[in-house]
Formats: sequence, structure tokens, C-alpha cells
Amino acid sequence: MRSAAVVGTGLIGTSVALALTARGVVVHLQDADADAARIAEARGAGTTAPPSGPVDLAILAVPPSQVAAVLEQEQGRSLARSYTDVTSVKRGPEDEVAGGRGDAATFVGGHPMAGAERSGPWAASATLFEGRPWALTPLPRTSRATVNHALELVSLCGAVPILMESGAHDHAVAVVSHTPHLVAALVAGQLAGIPEDAVRLAGQGVRDVTRIADGDPRLWTQILQANAATVADVLEGVGRDLDEAVDALRAMDGAGGDGQRSAAARITRLLERGREGRGRISGKHGGPPAVFTPVRVHIGDRPGELSQLLAEAAADDINVEDMTIEHAHEGSTGVVELAVAGSAAVTLARRLTERGWNVQQVPLSGPDRRQFSGEQLLRPAGLG
Repeated sequence: MRSAAVVGTGLIGTSVALALTARGVVVHLQDADADAARIAEARGAGTTAPPSGPVDLAILAVPPSQVAAVLEQEQGRSLARSYTDVTSVKRGPEDEVAGGRGDAATFVGGHPMAGAERSGPWAASATLFEGRPWALTPLPRTSRATVNHALELVSLCGAVPILMESGAHDHAVAVVSHTPHLVAALVAGQLAGIPEDAVRLAGQGVRDVTRIADGDPRLWTQILQANAATVADVLEGVGRDLDEAVDALRAMDGAGGDGQRSAAARITRLLERGREGRGRISGKHGGPPAVFTPVRVHIGDRPGELSQLLAEAAADDINVEDMTIEHAHEGSTGVVELAVAGSAAVTLARRLTERGWNVQQVPLSGPDRRQFSGEQLLRPAGLG
């Protein structure tokens, strides 16, 4: 691939352009919002100058409802030899294309499973797609050359291609992306009506559950509208589990003896099913989920302190598999939770303590208790 065009310079489009430009591809940028295109250009994502002839591949980074119309328009002026899109819903746009709105032979649907809480070209990154799945959904008439162009795009962006049928894709993203976003927004919405003192009690759990609710509501309305029926089907399943949970909780509150035990068993089954589902999410590098041990360290909010803590772990040849930061409500302090292999947790906690770090918690059990005396002992936690 020597040349490409990106139509739509938001977060995803500009990130694609940055990735391609970094690999030596000449990228032409266009957007209905000229300012957005100029910002992408200023960031080094390509040029707003039109190409002198057809480019190898055009990437349509527009809302699902606009894909077919933009494809028809750009094919009409011979913008590219092949075309793909990056929208999170595939069946609707592809039905329009298959129905005659555009040439299906030179189009393949695409969806990189990557994003960020912020939107727009300023939030874009050339590394946004590295190691991430990128679904491709060829139509029956899609040419081999077009599929190959799309596969090269995925490779240049550092992503992992997954070929699938568009209906299967839409059901999958309804479960793993669209419904979770809507549910996160519904949970976050409960925070809007409680007193400020209650909100101040929010910890890492509610932050994790509601993090994705910070997405652009207008963009997410378009996404949900494009996959409305499938998301509704998945949400009905969630609703049935919620009804079961409500009934069981009411019974736990009002029943006694056998009734309470039966209700508790129903809640336990729901929680166990959730744990089972969580366990199916791939772990590091797409492998099976691993269980790591979190070591919690109290730190100050000062420049260089976090990097120093990570350097301490590296000096002991301990790999940090994951990390979260929980900021204190008052004062410039926080707690960093380093997830490491269980066998390394004792060593890391002991050496950090010897060097003057305040190791707040280390989750140990069995013989590990004799190796390190922390303030609190917790069971190992699974981190995907």
C-alpha cells in the first residue's frame, strides 16, 4: 500500500491515518468539518490536499448511517481502488451496499475493536490499534484484491484481523461493547441523583464499572440506533437477570429461614455465572485469563514517584502485568495496585518495604504469610 484516503478525521480515522503515515503510506485527509481535517494534518496524520488519482484504499470513518451514501459518493468520483469502513455496526450499512447503493465488489466492512473515552483528532494515536482485534466482514461479491487491501491495512496498524459474517459481528459487539456501554451509563446515571457526600464514597469499583459511560452521548446514540434490535435482545437477557436479582433480594430482606437461604442461593448463582463469563475474556496476548496477585502501595502525587516505583519492580526483574491507581479524596496521595505473578508478590512487597515504600496491602495465603508481614492479607484477585 502506497497511498490511502481517510474520510472522517475523528478519533478512529485520525488514528488510522497516523498509523499509516508512520509506515510510509501517503494519506489524504478529508472531513465535512474542515477544522478537524486541518487538526489531523497538523498532527502529522497526512495531507488535506486531494490525491491526483485513485489511492489504493479509502477508509470511511463516518457514522453507520452514512457509510453507504459516502461509499457511493466516493466510488462515483473514483477516490480509491478499494474501500473499507471502521464503524461498529456492519449489517445495516452492508445491506444498503448489497442492495445497490455502491459497488460491493470493491468494499469490505471493517471494525477495529479499539477506542478511547475522548473523541476527535486530538485524542488520536498511531498505536491505538496495536494488538487489538479488527473485524472484517466481506460481502459475497467483495473481490479478493479488496480483502487483501483491508488485510494490509490491519497489518500496517498493528492489529489482528478476524474475518466474520456481519450478523455474527453485530450480535458479538452488542454483547461485548454496546450493551456494556449502555449498562455503564445506566449505573452512572444513578450517581446523578444522590448527595455529594454519597458520591465522595465512590471507590475504584464504581470507577471501573462506569468508566466507559464517559463516551460522547450523540455518537453512542447513533451506534445504538444502528444496532438497536440486537442490543435490545441482549438487554432483555440482562433484564431477566436483574428481575431475578431483585426478586431474590426482596426475599432475602423479608423471608426467614429456608426462604432466605433459597434467595441467597439464587444470588450466588447469578454471581457465579458472572464470574464464569468474566473468566471467558481473553487474558494477556489473547491467551487464557491469568490470576495475578495485587500489591497495593501508598504513594504521593509527586512528579516521578510512579516511575520510580515501576523502576523498583524492574530492578528486581519483576514484570508488572497490570496497574491501577486510586486517588485519595483528600490530600495529594493515592494507592497504586501492581498486579504481578503470585510467586513474585512476596519478593516485591518485602523489597519495597525494605526500601521505605508504604506497602499498604499484600494478598498472601498459606506459607506466604510467613515470608511477609503486611498490614492486611487478602486472597489473590483475578485480573483479565
